[in-house]
Amino acid sequence: MWQDLQETCKEIAKFSRKDAETYPRYETYVEGLARFAETMLLVTPPNLVGSGASDLGKLGKFGWQFLRMRDDERVGQIRIFTQSVADFLDRWFESDQLKVSLATDGVIGTFAGPRSAGTAYILLHHVMGQVNGHRGLWGFVRGGMGAVSEAIAGAARSAGAMTRTAADVDHIRVKDGRAQGVVLKDGEEIRAQAVASNADPKRTFLGLLGEKDLDARFLEQVKQIRMSGCSMKINLALDGLPSFKALPGTRPMPHHKTTIHICPDVDYVERAFDDAKYGVPSRRPLLEITIPTTYDDSIAPPGKHIMNIFLQYTPYHLRDRPWDGVRESYADRVMDLVEEYAPGFKDLVRFRQVLSPVDLEATFGLTGGNIFHGDMSADQLFFLRPVPGWARYRTPIRNLYLCGSGTHPGGGVMGAPGYNAAREILHDFRRGLR
Repeated sequence: MWQDLQETCKEIAKFSRKDAETYPRYETYVEGLARFAETMLLVTPPNLVGSGASDLGKLGKFGWQFLRMRDDERVGQIRIFTQSVADFLDRWFESDQLKVSLATDGVIGTFAGPRSAGTAYILLHHVMGQVNGHRGLWGFVRGGMGAVSEAIAGAARSAGAMTRTAADVDHIRVKDGRAQGVVLKDGEEIRAQAVASNADPKRTFLGLLGEKDLDARFLEQVKQIRMSGCSMKINLALDGLPSFKALPGTRPMPHHKTTIHICPDVDYVERAFDDAKYGVPSRRPLLEITIPTTYDDSIAPPGKHIMNIFLQYTPYHLRDRPWDGVRESYADRVMDLVEEYAPGFKDLVRFRQVLSPVDLEATFGLTGGNIFHGDMSADQLFFLRPVPGWARYRTPIRNLYLCGSGTHPGGGVMGAPGYNAAREILHDFRRGLR
């Protein structure tokens, strides 16, 4: 699939001329759905529980926007939020190759299969926004993803902020229902007028706060947030580029610069999910492969490459054994799967790092290894995220705010939750609501 629509349609025509003719209309349709959803990304959701006049006003505004749509657009919005991604795509296309290429965006990072209700929205979430004028693209960051964090930190420092790393927070200090700062693992206390937690809701409320500080009903809602991860990441150092059976060659070619999927059809992905439902890693997992060194040679020695494999489904809770006992042997099976499509691939591997959901939790603080800080299903989005009644980035503890992916609009490298939370914090402090 190319940035050039005509080139993409030529590829689709190899499998279905009908789908090649339909695809431009599909792109226009999905873009229209995405534009409406994008209007909600940088807004603070209204509260459905304990709502006031401003909440009701916002609900009315969204209702008015919805009523102003054409009939087919309203139907489309309802379908995209409730349908499975497989059902959504079946209405448009006949080719298995095209449907599975699009369907993967509906399940990435989500403990659901392509035939699970609500996965159509995950596809929409992945096509929102633009990179260099092109909708729904993935971007490689020069210098690696850490360059994004460093750019944000640099902007903060230039505005007078101080940043500290390697400073584990033990707990948030609360007195009389008000956050007063944090206490580090080494006992150091940092006082603050406000605390903004970028940790997920469970880590914030169940780990950094004590149950005595929170209402029992609120705690129960937090505990019920679905946050069990299903993704594994394998990072590889390679001696060269793999040669795929479908497109042989070890010199840099267009497909080496793409997201490479290994998943022949929608049923393959659904079967992979079936395994995980019962606590077993997928015998034939869905693989998404990228090779960032084809764009940025600064992150590897000359002639060498880095390959990232993001795969599903690997449930956080295994049925009969811990991840420590199967992590490397399962990664071996993944290597064998890639070898089927790219003979000689395993001989290129010089080093690998395998991160199971348990490792993602231990290394990056992602409860359950969930990369989105909670499932992105309809019942955990917008005014229901993180829990009903607390969608406006504030928390039951005064001066404590949430600003991470566990809040609206959810996961992804876009900064929207933090942007929205910062706006609400400034609003409160300007009005003296501390």
